[in-house]
Amino acid sequence: MLEQMNTRPRLNSFRVLSFHGDNRAEADGARWELALQQDIQIALAVPKVSGAGLQAAVKIELTAQAKSEQGSAEPAPFKGLYEAKFNYLPEVTEATVAPLMEQEPYQYMLVAQAYPLAMTHFRRELQAMGFDARNLPLGLTT
Repeated sequence: MLEQMNTRPRLNSFRVLSFHGDNRAEADGARWELALQQDIQIALAVPKVSGAGLQAAVKIELTAQAKSEQGSAEPAPFKGLYEAKFNYLPEVTEATVAPLMEQEPYQYMLVAQAYPLAMTHFRRELQAMGFDARNLPLGLTT
């Protein structure tokens, strides 16, 4: 049980790497349909410096396309890129963590901590550009 506790990293940092959106349409009262796509990547970083701990990274790319239901307005594209970094205790080794990184429950544990942070920012930016993003999920969906 103690070894299991050591293999759970701590979220150390979360950054917005980029966000871009275009909303050139006039507000004509039409409803908009918002389609969301996500790409999530997970990696394990092994330090070259002696005594430094392992680090896990989660990169989340969220892409949305808003289209007017009436089809009269130009589509509005949005893209956000986010990165979360997790630190392991110094005594945790690559041999212990590498097999865990291939297991879906372990990956989920990392992504489930970073995804709500990314989606909160993404939703806030969409709302700032005039879109109702309340229906976008804050957590992971299956």
